[in-house]
Amino acid sequence: MSWSNEQMADEIIRFFKPHSSVNLGIGMPTIIAERIPAKLNIMIHSENGVLGVSGRPKKENVSPTLINAGKETIAIGAGASYFDSALSFGMIRGGHIDYCVLGGMEVDAERSLANWMVPGKKVTGMGGAMDLVNGSKQVIIMMNHFSKDGIAKLLKKCVLPLTGKEVVDIVVTEFGIFKPTGTQFKIIKLANGISISDLKIEENLLEKDQK
Repeated sequence: MSWSNEQMADEIIRFFKPHSSVNLGIGMPTIIAERIPAKLNIMIHSENGVLGVSGRPKKENVSPTLINAGKETIAIGAGASYFDSALSFGMIRGGHIDYCVLGGMEVDAERSLANWMVPGKKVTGMGGAMDLVNGSKQVIIMMNHFSKDGIAKLLKKCVLPLTGKEVVDIVVTEFGIFKPTGTQFKIIKLANGISISDLKIEENLLEKDQK
């Protein structure tokens, strides 16, 4: 059985150390905000100017001016702060974000990420991804294992334009947790019932002790 998005989120949360700062990209990663245990005391950073995001707001507390990078309404925790984009990106570029979790279109064995555009299709912008993958202390990618065409997104080398080169630390898909090593992918954990053959990854891209 493959993991649900919620289970993927929980696997990612296990990487977070208490009292860390975390930035969550648009799409799948946003679900993480509402599943982080309070005891971890995680400060969630949003590049549009908030430090201290606390999941989803209750209906009576929804504010159109409190949103994340994906334009979704957010709740704010005690001790949160607000700032302009210049300071927000200064925090990212200055290496003050411990973890960022981003979606992905492709990740390759060289640790590179493609997640911002498909040539020939409309581009809405790259957001803060290019800054985040270079400024965050650890980069985690949360994505579906296969593309809409049924092709595994873990590749020897990315085909799509890169968001960042040699930046990815961990990849979590519904099939498992993988670590690109520079030449191959190390399997950290597989979802229950998932076998090596289910991954549809070239055999020579998996570390020999994982075959």
